[in-house]
Amino acid sequence: MTYQELSEQIAQKQSYLCVGLDTDLKKLPHHLLTEPDPVFAFNRAIIDATADLAVAYKPNIAFYEAQGPRGWESLQKTLDYIPANCFTIADAKRGDIGNTSGLYARAFFDPAAAGLHFDSITVAPYMGHDSVTPFLDYEGKWVILLALTSNPGSADFQRQSLGEQELFETVIETANSWAGPDRIMFVVGATQAAELGRIRQLAPKNFLLVPGVGAQGGSLEDVSRYGLTTDGGLLVNASRSILYASGGTDFARRARAEAVSLQQEMARHLQAIC
Repeated sequence: MTYQELSEQIAQKQSYLCVGLDTDLKKLPHHLLTEPDPVFAFNRAIIDATADLAVAYKPNIAFYEAQGPRGWESLQKTLDYIPANCFTIADAKRGDIGNTSGLYARAFFDPAAAGLHFDSITVAPYMGHDSVTPFLDYEGKWVILLALTSNPGSADFQRQSLGEQELFETVIETANSWAGPDRIMFVVGATQAAELGRIRQLAPKNFLLVPGVGAQGGSLEDVSRYGLTTDGGLLVNASRSILYASGGTDFARRARAEAVSLQQEMARHLQAIC
């Protein structure tokens, strides 16, 4: 999906909602456990309930890897089921020396290899440009670099001072010399909304993937105020608040209600900026 196509989807749906498919087998409604593939059955119902409201889906790969081969099958079926007009993110946080990163890129971007065909992948930038650029060798695919995350330990490295900049700012500035905003996004946690003004100075056109709204307590209003651009510019991820809004047979209906609430607030913010 191109930059323009993603921006058009945001305008059309009046939404920048990304649904995180962090599907935990232990948290699924009990009635789904008799399904041949409970994880896919759950994901399919969530997608059906939210596809008109979401512009992106983000499976967290760890939840599928932990199930072994069966988990990879669930992931493949889920990816194939996501509508073509929705942006797909492999939340894999890969990053290694060049030849290894090339194989990771092949696994997630080349359907002829592992069968997966994600639009993008999250990447840890700690090892530098040669660990990131192999993912950019795939035309039309995106790299989403960790910049300023929400977890308590983020300050251990990301907020370290490098002269007049902090490390996360150097990551953003340097990465934007490797490719344009049509190929690189950045992860910025919703609990870091106060820094979005600084980040927008360094990345005025880049899309930002923002986890942490909902169950993690991030403010959608603050994220939208400081992060939205006229192209949209944001993908705000919600996972647990949507997936596990109910543990009963009404889980999909309750998930939709949560997604509707977020989409309606997003529509207000989009209308304000336009």
